[in-house]
Amino acid sequence: MRTGVWLIGARGSVAVTSIVGALALRAGLAEPTGCVTELPELRGPALPGLAELVFGGHDIVNTPLTKKADALAAAGVLPARIIAALQDELTQVDRDVRQLPTTGNQAEAVESIAADLAAFREKYRLDRVVVINVANTEPAPTSHPAHADLAALEAALVDGVEGSGEPVLPPSAGAAYAAFRAGCSYVDFTPSTGARLPALAELARRQRVPFSGHDGKTGETLIKAVLAPMFAVRNLRVRTWSGTNLLGGGDGETLAEPAANAAKTASKQRVLAETLGYQPQGNTTIEYVDDLGDFKTAWDLITFSGFLGTPMRMEFTWHGCDSALAAPLVLDLARIMAAAHAAGRSGPLPELAFFFKDPIDATDHTLAGQWQVLRDFVAGLHEAVA
Repeated sequence: MRTGVWLIGARGSVAVTSIVGALALRAGLAEPTGCVTELPELRGPALPGLAELVFGGHDIVNTPLTKKADALAAAGVLPARIIAALQDELTQVDRDVRQLPTTGNQAEAVESIAADLAAFREKYRLDRVVVINVANTEPAPTSHPAHADLAALEAALVDGVEGSGEPVLPPSAGAAYAAFRAGCSYVDFTPSTGARLPALAELARRQRVPFSGHDGKTGETLIKAVLAPMFAVRNLRVRTWSGTNLLGGGDGETLAEPAANAAKTASKQRVLAETLGYQPQGNTTIEYVDDLGDFKTAWDLITFSGFLGTPMRMEFTWHGCDSALAAPLVLDLARIMAAAHAAGRSGPLPELAFFFKDPIDATDHTLAGQWQVLRDFVAGLHEAVA
């Protein structure tokens, strides 16, 4: 199944690492470490092969993919030998990265994105196209009446907010709208709004396309999804859980803005209340440290009560490369979403909660529980094509 992977933010660190990773795996230059779809529990005939993935995307910057890849190699994110071996392939992908519309009427911008998606599908004769948002985090949107009703949204898009020409949808939601209009599935790997509006969910069902999100689970929250269930099933009372996150790169710079920071920290804390059944005292903070580049460090302090109220504590430190943690999950999601679309699924896919900090419509926030749901879901996709 030839599958297009259209990346919003295609020239960013996560997108370029995903593209380089797929090309390297296809050429036999690397092992699929971190790709859960390559585990025996998920591998099977329903998922498109890595060689069947075709990449394109949108971005607001013009940095060539080869130059961005070189910068990531210099920062220790990507192996220089692999970048040197893939120059021609990266140049080819670069021809399918388009400038993201940022001015003019939002309805026209949406139509432009949808047209680019249609042209991409036709150019490579693709069976499915999966649009994945890996752009920088955007501020939480202000509420608008049209967000709840598809007919009202489509009418409002033409003139903007109350005829002012201002965008009705946040950029991520505009990309989701365009994806659905073009018959493509959509994934929001960021904490941005994406398809998480009633009007867009209605459109996805009408167009018979699936979507999933949001906010990829790659670091501190991944650990929370493992540790919080431990405290819950041992009946230990978590009194406080505070975390400090230090990160650099473009995402860190974006999250230095208070509105974007608030959207991200809310996503990171939600797993505790959902898993424990209560919200312990404490907050998650995010600080931009330019010198860390594409790497991030998280330090968490947990205090809890044991038998007879005995006070105890736990601390952990996580240091990782955000792009190297996220990229294999982007490839996993592209493959699973394409298979789900082919199987006739539409609307939100809570079965993919395993991949996200704040999964849409999911009820289980434990990593083990989410893994079992994912295994069962993918097994069903394989059975349908067997």
